[in-house]
Amino acid sequence: MLLYNKLSNDERAALIKKANEKRLTLSFYKYHKIDDVESFRNYLFTSFEKLNILGRIYVAMEGVNAQLSIPAKKIKKLKQLLDSITFLKNTRLNIGIEHNNESFLKLKIKIKDKIVADGLKPNEYDIENSGIHLSAKEFNDLLDKPNTITIDMRNHYESEVGHFKGAICPDVDTFRESLPLIKDKFDFAKTKKNILMYCTGGIRCEKASSYLKKSGYDNVFQLSGGIIEYARQVKESSIENKFLGKNFVFDNRLSERIGTEVIAKCHLCGEVSDNHVNCNNEACHVLFIQCEKCNKELNGYCSYACKNTSMLPIELRKKARKGRKKKSRFFKKGRLSEKV
Repeated sequence: MLLYNKLSNDERAALIKKANEKRLTLSFYKYHKIDDVESFRNYLFTSFEKLNILGRIYVAMEGVNAQLSIPAKKIKKLKQLLDSITFLKNTRLNIGIEHNNESFLKLKIKIKDKIVADGLKPNEYDIENSGIHLSAKEFNDLLDKPNTITIDMRNHYESEVGHFKGAICPDVDTFRESLPLIKDKFDFAKTKKNILMYCTGGIRCEKASSYLKKSGYDNVFQLSGGIIEYARQVKESSIENKFLGKNFVFDNRLSERIGTEVIAKCHLCGEVSDNHVNCNNEACHVLFIQCEKCNKELNGYCSYACKNTSMLPIELRKKARKGRKKKSRFFKKGRLSEKV
């Protein structure tokens, strides 16, 4: 029995097109001690493959973190499967508001040290003692209070294209960078202010809120289900939407439109744009924001250097890359303008 993906992206895309059925993109997570991680990983793989589920799943001794694409008609069977696993019973599925049949093209289930890379030691947090979970309406109410500090627990390339009104958005590349930075920066407010945090689906806030509480913060709150669940509740219950722009997502869609505003700028020319792309040069593949004009001019490359290199014969492309240091995967604000 194969316990790994055996089809290429092109082969999978062809099968999805041939099937011609609607697929849903969703996510779920659960912190729970798993003793036999490998057996659990293999069980998930065989079970998900039977349901034609694709996606990226991390399994660790501390739990499971899953982002999936599934045929819409099989969503009930997925719920039944999860309910049959004791610690996943009644787990909330964060279903996206925008869907793409090719959001994932492979099923990858990886064993990790942690389901969220946080850089924390076991004694620095207690996952059983996390922040108070808030619905969309409760979040909006607390967001408006003058005694509230709202913190975006995501990375800069995520908050750059979308965030809540008045939120503090740390300029960090990784989640692990943000934790000590936030703890130290808001030490003055640990017993005096409401600390309100949010992330994409809630998983990072579970860790962050428990870390702050262990560090002596009193009034810690988090958006239950993250931005994904917030968007669903806003739509279904006609709640005021206080999220500006797009919600960055970690699949081939790259984002979901939550607010009508475009709050970011093209990293090449500075024009208003919130369209993330990956550089077409496979040796680069950097994630950055590119407006339609620059995309047309550079054909999806991040620079003329990458565009010109990709036009060379394969041997010359290899030679051009030889000895070159691997650059950062993500652009900081304005970084690219110096190299085009």
